[in-house]
Amino acid sequence: MALDDDMILKNPFDFEMGSVIINDSNKREALSPQDQRRFLEFVKNDNHYSRYYDAFLFLFSTGLRISEFCGLTVKELGFDEEVINVDHQLQRSRSMKYYIESTKTTSGTRKIPMTEEVKELCKRIVANRNKPKREPIIDGYGGFLFFDKAGKPMVALHWEKYIQHARDKYNREYALQLPPITPHICRHTFCSNMARQGMNPKMLQYIMGHSDIAVTMNVYTHLGLDDAREELVRLKEARNIMKIKGVI
Repeated sequence: MALDDDMILKNPFDFEMGSVIINDSNKREALSPQDQRRFLEFVKNDNHYSRYYDAFLFLFSTGLRISEFCGLTVKELGFDEEVINVDHQLQRSRSMKYYIESTKTTSGTRKIPMTEEVKELCKRIVANRNKPKREPIIDGYGGFLFFDKAGKPMVALHWEKYIQHARDKYNREYALQLPPITPHICRHTFCSNMARQGMNPKMLQYIMGHSDIAVTMNVYTHLGLDDAREELVRLKEARNIMKIKGVI
């Protein structure tokens, strides 16, 4: 305003904050397919952490935000339609109060198609659900999928600790170490895997619940030389199939 009113000749704040503030935050990278496979195999065969295998696999297979995952109820698993309905998330305050709130963005409210593998996984989760004697009702929602020892629905902090402890145990037992793993890294890994497989960016944006396509497209910038080679091989195979069919 001062510049527009000719009170000053130059705006002293005419620069991007990113050019003067150093971003020292830890970059959360997706797991490689090899690391994801090693982690899940370890969890599946571990005497203690195998009880969480289905939940970990679900996070890697759907890309849900951890609070969306915690808020899922049996009702949201649409087996007939083969979709997962995501329209809320479960939170817990510092005072240990549980509450339901809407998804992070309006784009977060979505229906995620179930693959056959995810459908079977969801059926297994429901079948193995450790239903408490008295179903907790949070803001009108009941039928949550996972509960703690007190019979309360599990929240983000539970899963962050379980994943961290499982990864730490793996690293204690094996020389080939796993990088940090969090629920968000599971989500980012799913997104990266879908990008590698050639999913349309707009479709991936919808499944992830991103309000801005730039967030989704940022995943594609993480793809490297090996991904480029695989894509070229895939395109060559697709072209050969088209030639056989006489399309080209």
